[in-house]
Amino acid sequence: MVHNNCTTKKRSFKHLSSYERGEIYALLKEGRSIRYIAKKLNRSPSTISREIKRGTTTQLRSDLSSYTSYFPETGQAVYEKNRSNCGAKFKAAKAEDFLKYAENKILHEKWSPDAVVGYCKKDPSWNNKTIVCTKTLYNYIDRGLLKVKNIDLPLKLRLKPRKKQNRKNKRIMGKSIDFRPKEVESREVFGHWEIDTLIGKKSNDKVLLTLTERKTRHEIIFLLDAKDSKSVKDALSKLKDIFGDNLNKVFKTITSDNGTEFSDLESTLLEYGVEVYYTHPYSSWERATNERHNGLIRRFIPKGKSIKDLSIDTIKRVENWLNNLPRKLLNYKTPKECFYEELAKIC
Repeated sequence: MVHNNCTTKKRSFKHLSSYERGEIYALLKEGRSIRYIAKKLNRSPSTISREIKRGTTTQLRSDLSSYTSYFPETGQAVYEKNRSNCGAKFKAAKAEDFLKYAENKILHEKWSPDAVVGYCKKDPSWNNKTIVCTKTLYNYIDRGLLKVKNIDLPLKLRLKPRKKQNRKNKRIMGKSIDFRPKEVESREVFGHWEIDTLIGKKSNDKVLLTLTERKTRHEIIFLLDAKDSKSVKDALSKLKDIFGDNLNKVFKTITSDNGTEFSDLESTLLEYGVEVYYTHPYSSWERATNERHNGLIRRFIPKGKSIKDLSIDTIKRVENWLNNLPRKLLNYKTPKECFYEELAKIC
């Protein structure tokens, strides 16, 4: 895009070269004036004047008498020294406390570098301390200045592209996402959720049921005995115990995929006044928020790891980590904060 009202002006000058400094020396030897030299080199007289002052130094003759003259080598040396002091200064030493804090949050609490920077900028306790921006923090990681390595940042690893597969269409089990209210797309209205299941081992294992609120990114995780509609129904019945009469205000809609475990989802939630919509077959991107959270859960529960070996406390710890992770899209507030702000408006 071309911006006609851009306030950034093109630089109309360039620095003197070592060749030009040699010309200035030769012309001064001929007794030429500053204005003559400036016109000859197509430069401003003030540029020539400053260069002469920069490169003028006192020398001793063989008889030990001193004299003052302009030397192009001196001018070039002073210029290079001045240039070495230009540019942004290295802040790592001053930001030592912040870098240690970032190491701890990234390595032990699995925060992203951007979440660390955004949180510290909002935290009053860091107001008078030196912190670096997100890009600089990533640069420090790349340069090996922190204990954090790129392998510790899951989203920075490159994944192999998947081969395109031609799949047969599956039937949609209920109302299509095409009929879902437009307000759901904007994420400005609270109470619209996405749902999915997360498996560990492919057989003889328990399953996680994950629900994600689209506006606040709040996460609820249930442990299921099996990946079937009965287990899903039993887990969702607990929502009534948690939210009581406010259930249909907290849960206005739920968007699901076409997995067999959600075949009775619509009839299960109908009595609670919750609308259910199904995505198009093989379109996980239509539940992008929930898929994103499932990816975060995989940091702690990778594919192939048995879920039945996990305690309820471990699963709750993962849930709490998700809900207490500062998010850039929430202005570095946590999903938990945003969720309870919305609940306060309802209750």
